[in-house]
Amino acid sequence: AYERRFPTCPLIPMFVASDTVSEYKSEDEAIHVIERRCKLDIDAPRLLKKIAGVDYVYFVQKNSLNRRERTLHIEAYNETFSNRVIINEHCSYTVHPDNEDWTCFEQSASLDIKSFFGFESTVEKIAMKQYTSNIKKGKEIIEYYLKQLEEEGITFVPRWTPPVTCKSESSTSHTRRPVSPAINIPESATKEGLNNKEILNTSSSPLEPTAGTPDDKLDADYIKRYLGDLTPMQESCLIRLRQWLQETHKGKIPKDEHILRFLRARDFNIDKAREILCQSLTWRKQHQVDYILDTWNPPQVLQDYYAGGWHHHDKDGRPLYVLRLGQMDTKGLVRALGEEALLRYVLSINEEGLRRCEENTKVFGRPISSWTCLVDLEGLNMRHLWRPGVKALLRIIEVVEANYPETLGRLLILRAPRVFPVLWTLVSPFIDDNTRKKFLIYAGNDYQGPGGLLDYIDKEIIPDFLGGECMCEVPEGGLVPKSLYRTAEELENEDIKLWTETIYQSASVFKGAPHEVLIQIVDASSVITWDFDVCKGDIVFNIFHSKRAPQPPKKDSLGAHSITSPGGNNVQLIDKVWQLGRDYSMVESPLICKEGESVQGSHVTRWPGFYILQWKFHNMPACATTSLPRVDDVLASLQVSSHKCKVMYYTEVIGSEDFRGSMTSLESSHSGFSQLSAATTSSSQSHSSSMISR
Repeated sequence: AYERRFPTCPLIPMFVASDTVSEYKSEDEAIHVIERRCKLDIDAPRLLKKIAGVDYVYFVQKNSLNRRERTLHIEAYNETFSNRVIINEHCSYTVHPDNEDWTCFEQSASLDIKSFFGFESTVEKIAMKQYTSNIKKGKEIIEYYLKQLEEEGITFVPRWTPPVTCKSESSTSHTRRPVSPAINIPESATKEGLNNKEILNTSSSPLEPTAGTPDDKLDADYIKRYLGDLTPMQESCLIRLRQWLQETHKGKIPKDEHILRFLRARDFNIDKAREILCQSLTWRKQHQVDYILDTWNPPQVLQDYYAGGWHHHDKDGRPLYVLRLGQMDTKGLVRALGEEALLRYVLSINEEGLRRCEENTKVFGRPISSWTCLVDLEGLNMRHLWRPGVKALLRIIEVVEANYPETLGRLLILRAPRVFPVLWTLVSPFIDDNTRKKFLIYAGNDYQGPGGLLDYIDKEIIPDFLGGECMCEVPEGGLVPKSLYRTAEELENEDIKLWTETIYQSASVFKGAPHEVLIQIVDASSVITWDFDVCKGDIVFNIFHSKRAPQPPKKDSLGAHSITSPGGNNVQLIDKVWQLGRDYSMVESPLICKEGESVQGSHVTRWPGFYILQWKFHNMPACATTSLPRVDDVLASLQVSSHKCKVMYYTEVIGSEDFRGSMTSLESSHSGFSQLSAATTSSSQSHSSSMISR
């Protein structure tokens, strides 16, 4: 009955699908172990899913049926966000000790939230809600399938009996039954207090080399020269994982140094290291990452405006990478290139880092497996907290953390300004705990004092922009010209995509035909956020509220609703018969935005209902001294093209409980935005703020 809920179960709406990862049956058919990867659509706020960058959550479920002992054990753990949230669940069906006709059911679960983008309490509530509903429905679901079996005439399943030919071996079958290659080192061994060495010795996984083979030990000189100090247990793990790769993995086998990085990232737990290493090797093959340095040439925009580059080495011989993040226009780079090219460039930097580590290992005669990164934050301001830009940064960190573990030896963050804690709050949950321990942060000129740069970098190679004498050839960055920005359509038509998803939409605005976006608000005090660029012409931005939904535009209308645009979307929602003040109201003062401006802002809603964001053509005022139109106005009115504006926009609705904490942080740092802001409007009465950047 339990098996009938797979591959999906209509009684569990969030259970979307499942795939069998591995399956094992003993020769006598007493043991049946099946492991599945389950896809769940968790009932979570849309914002949380958007920030996390996932629509579905994946769990691994292992069902172990023992017909001999008449038990079914079910273990499940989360695969998604396993670095930040640890969920373990165990269920068991057993025979009642006093009455064989009764089935006992036990269920337990544990939840450990390390960090989750600042929404730890929200995730805890969601997890508890899902788990509670799961418990309530468990009995109902099993009874449903039992009834289904009964309707099919299946009311009795004979007990398992050992095959006659194997009778003499039945007493020792517990210790002698074959082990499937898919069965991992049992987690129960860890829970029972066995150390790593004991676990390795008791495991029968295919990683184990045959005793006495020449590969069961590495040469001591080789270890010292290329790998560094390894305990016998760590050496054994490396040999076994490498041998398993040679036997099972088709394609290029990574070098020992790289395999060792994955083992260290998982504290030499072979099963976990093997899992993430296999995923990484598949990813590298899928996206041809091994050839990226030889086949991919960075666009000129990156070469001119990406303020980062390699610069000698630190005192430990690690390659040194310098990043002048404060001088970099992250928004401009994302808008000009898209996330795809930016990610590929970061991957090429990491591949170059691996190559430099190998070269430095040869030069210095000792193993060097990581690099040092120096990040200068001088100039960091609110522009760097541009929401889609931060999202792109978080996605890049995710990819790098998954595929280049233990490559960052040390991170030196210099001249951290007041706005830095906001960025750190957004980014830090995505960074592994071991990696975070390698961060050293200096405010102001603290890096020049004791415990500063001189402890890690020789005086002769400190870059000139940090007060040193060494000329640094890293590009200075600066603002990316808006003429290099690409439209949403161009970014959508990338030939190859790793994970790019265009969040901007294009819209055309005509004289007499504004573009309008409808947002329905259910909960008062929600936050509407927006970010848009005026690509052509001048526009007026308005926000309206209505208690009733506007009617969708009619296709046969002869009015403004019928206007179509070959170069962008144009939708009008406010009916011509509607009257301002009666059918709808203005909740914000109009904001005039000039061509080339970028506008970011938010509005805290006071009432539920329907909110309309409107981009309207801005009519130039006529000459003040006369009521007659100017010659320029007359000429302009004769040109249809001058009656068209174009905007690229992005909107999002955030629950107030998810927004206030970060908004407080952002408001405390508004002064950092002033050097890029030509005008700032805020209305405490309507709880809104907009920032214009020219």
